[in-house]
Amino acid sequence: MTASTTPRPAAARSRLAAAGAIAVAGALLLTGCGDQTKNKDKGGDSSAGAPAPLYDKLPQSVKSSRVVRVGSDIAFPPVEFMEKGKPTGLDVDIADALGKQLGVRFEFNNSKFDNLLAGIRSKRYDIAMSAMTDTKDRENGIDPEAKKKVTDGVDFVDYFQAGVSLYTAKGKTQGIKSWDDLCGKKIVVQRATVSHDLAKEQSKKCGDKGISIEAFDTDVLAQTRLRSGGADAGASDFPVAAYAVKTSGGGNDFELVGDQVQAAPYGIALDKSQSQLRDALQAALAAIIKNGEYQKILDKWSVAAGAVKEAKVNGGS
Repeated sequence: MTASTTPRPAAARSRLAAAGAIAVAGALLLTGCGDQTKNKDKGGDSSAGAPAPLYDKLPQSVKSSRVVRVGSDIAFPPVEFMEKGKPTGLDVDIADALGKQLGVRFEFNNSKFDNLLAGIRSKRYDIAMSAMTDTKDRENGIDPEAKKKVTDGVDFVDYFQAGVSLYTAKGKTQGIKSWDDLCGKKIVVQRATVSHDLAKEQSKKCGDKGISIEAFDTDVLAQTRLRSGGADAGASDFPVAAYAVKTSGGGNDFELVGDQVQAAPYGIALDKSQSQLRDALQAALAAIIKNGEYQKILDKWSVAAGAVKEAKVNGGS
């Protein structure tokens, strides 16, 4: 869930030493400017003279702006989070790599998770990239609780695989090893996520005992609540839960319990009318998987277990 920009090389300029060279230099500069404009139109690196390989696949609106506007909830480490005032994380690095293939910059904009799809529909964002699980309900615009169609849905370009994990305060598991052990207990989650949906489904299965569910705008706030003793367990996507266990309190705050459930792909979401942009993103993802850059990014964030082997569209279930 992040924002990032792809740096562009600055053209080097030299100062003329002799007045007699001004005319020649001027001609050379004009020629150079003409070449730069030509390469820029192709979405390439003008100093190197090499166009971005997949620029031509983009829709004209993105070619004109040179920017892909990304909606993201930038509070979901290590997938996307703020560091020194700038977005960073897995999604940011993947977006940067896609931008190199497409010759455009991915501009991340922070928003609440449950507002992201509405932001796509209103055209505030071109895409949402925020550890968003690709589900058939989201693809088809189905409200998961009412089981009714409420929107036209979105398309997804799937780029990662993750399940949901439970975690507790370290040394205070209270016998929690699976979702069935949560009956009669309190859990914290991020609002409008798959973890939230799973908690509500499990609470129904618990009958009269139920589960007390407290949902927050961000996963970080949910972790803070659990850390303070305000709940018995938390649930989040595996890479996020594992990162919290590893880093919070120097590794002394939380521990993972049980196995991952509901393994599903993360997808880059976009409006169904944006098929050209969807196909361009799919091609760019396939390119970085093939050239090895994708694997390097996953290794950097210690989430290689979630790697996908190919770029798929709408692979959720």
